[in-house]
Amino acid sequence: MKDFIRELEVSQASVKRDLDFLRDRMGCPLAWNAKKRGYVINDTEGNRFQLPGVWFEASEVFALLTMLHLVEGVQPGLLAEHVGPLKTRLKSMLSEGTTSRRSIESKVRLIHFAPRKVQASHFREVASALLDGKKLHLRYWNRDRNDSTERTISPQKLVHYRENWLLDAWCHQREALRSFALESIQSVQALEEEAVSVSPEVMEEHFRAGYGIFAGPVLHKAKLKFTRQRAQWISQETWHHSQTTSTESDGSFILEVPYSNDQELLMDIMRHSPEVEVLAPAELRCKLHEALCAAAAKNLPAAGQ
Repeated sequence: MKDFIRELEVSQASVKRDLDFLRDRMGCPLAWNAKKRGYVINDTEGNRFQLPGVWFEASEVFALLTMLHLVEGVQPGLLAEHVGPLKTRLKSMLSEGTTSRRSIESKVRLIHFAPRKVQASHFREVASALLDGKKLHLRYWNRDRNDSTERTISPQKLVHYRENWLLDAWCHQREALRSFALESIQSVQALEEEAVSVSPEVMEEHFRAGYGIFAGPVLHKAKLKFTRQRAQWISQETWHHSQTTSTESDGSFILEVPYSNDQELLMDIMRHSPEVEVLAPAELRCKLHEALCAAAAKNLPAAGQ
């Protein structure tokens, strides 16, 4: 152990983790030999242990490159320093294993709409604290209240949702789970304190029940009726994991989705208007009517048109 610590210039805990990794993850038959007073690899001449190499078929390399291209497309430049070297290496492997050297960019096209820009330094700080299990102190801009607040949070999960990045975290000021939009972070600093860990079951219960990005317990169920023409698309979509659907005799499509906050649901309904009717609840139907009337009033044709 002393030799390992001296030669590798690491702590005893790091050496033990590496030995555990070799044994448990790499399948190395590593064991302590009391007679030799050292670690030995218990293999046989006919079955020698070797560290696994990284070997991919051309189709596997192409699939990995496609995935990296998709990651880069989430927000250009955001992960460039991390993804770039791996992408270069995979391209080299692909050129060695196949006659096709055409760029992956020419084979996959990504079209993004209205992503909000995140500062790369903020993303790196958040991601590092998340992976290291550390708390974060941040100054956060609240659009609804038009002011900023300072929070100490324990990051739990990064979420990419509808072209934008969010951080699910335990907020120590509110003593509750909250979601933070990364583009609204004005400043962020990782702390030395260990982050509070929220169980996957609690996270699932909190965020999965609501509609879209809005978390919370289910309070209502929306019943929506889509025209036969629009049903061709809606019948192939999943709006909520607990949704129920049915098709009427005239070809119209009924979609029922639970929700806690109607803000995002209203936007989705308006996106399909006038091909959709809110059958229930009455409150949601009234809100949709008010929003559509306000939009119509604001967009009246100019005189003479």
